[in-house]
Amino acid sequence: MKKYTSIHDIKNLNEAIESAKQLKQKPFQYEALGRHKTLVMLFFNSSLRTRLSTEKAAKNLGMDVMVLNVNDAWQLEFEDGMVMDTKTSEHVKDAAEVISQYADVIAVRAFPGLKNKQEDEAELVLKSFVKYSTVPVINMESSTAHPLQALTDAITISEFKEKVKPKVVLSWAPHPKALPQAVPNSFVQMMQLMQADFRITHPEGYELNPKITKNTPIYYDQEEAVKDADFVYVKNWSSYKDYGKILSQDKNWMMTRGKLDKTKFMHCLPVRRNVVAEDAVLDSENSLIIPQAHNRTFAAQWVLKQILEQI
Repeated sequence: MKKYTSIHDIKNLNEAIESAKQLKQKPFQYEALGRHKTLVMLFFNSSLRTRLSTEKAAKNLGMDVMVLNVNDAWQLEFEDGMVMDTKTSEHVKDAAEVISQYADVIAVRAFPGLKNKQEDEAELVLKSFVKYSTVPVINMESSTAHPLQALTDAITISEFKEKVKPKVVLSWAPHPKALPQAVPNSFVQMMQLMQADFRITHPEGYELNPKITKNTPIYYDQEEAVKDADFVYVKNWSSYKDYGKILSQDKNWMMTRGKLDKTKFMHCLPVRRNVVAEDAVLDSENSLIIPQAHNRTFAAQWVLKQILEQI
């Protein structure tokens, strides 16, 4: 693996899932692989699980880790040919080449602005580092994708499923802020690759990019969609068509215990309690949010291992 910016960089998903589960059982068995190798993690936005789990994954493999909150450094320019006589101090072309001298792998986290769909879908930050870095790049969440989270979700479903083809539902939920489509986009793409009876439910107007959802069934009735589901993954996202807008904050879409029965509940975290899902769901025996968060380490470790083996 030469980079990991999309789940489509995974050549064999089943092998990836099983290998990650083996790493979970013996996390230090490849600690010599990353010795004298350095991971540089660049954060343009805040992070808790991604930051800590990826750092832990790297250290499990024997790597050194350097972390930079990029907004605390020089402000970067991403457009080529610019006359840099305003607020930007350094071009990404120079920064990426310099960082590549300090790193064996670079990981980047950069959220969308949710103002301009075309700009966000261009993935300028992530693609600039892929273009100008001379070492492999990992996507720790970009404007349109979160492939580390999606691999985590696949591992979690694989661990907890009780049938070969479980019913899996992605459900929208209300949230006071406009959130990106990155997590749901990657989850949809991952479920399309797995053996799952998969469907999406959300209020009208919250359809994701049709190039991503493709033929996945969409339900506008949440309770109908989640009935008899084995897994329900709850996540908020802002409108794709009316880009970045909050069209509804209907509290009836909050996930409640009464809607789920024995269904296993998933969420990528952080979660707004009693807004996205009630405490009774989050704290129930069927909640997978903590095991799911734990698997973040081994998804990242599998990716790093694949890259290190190619260096």
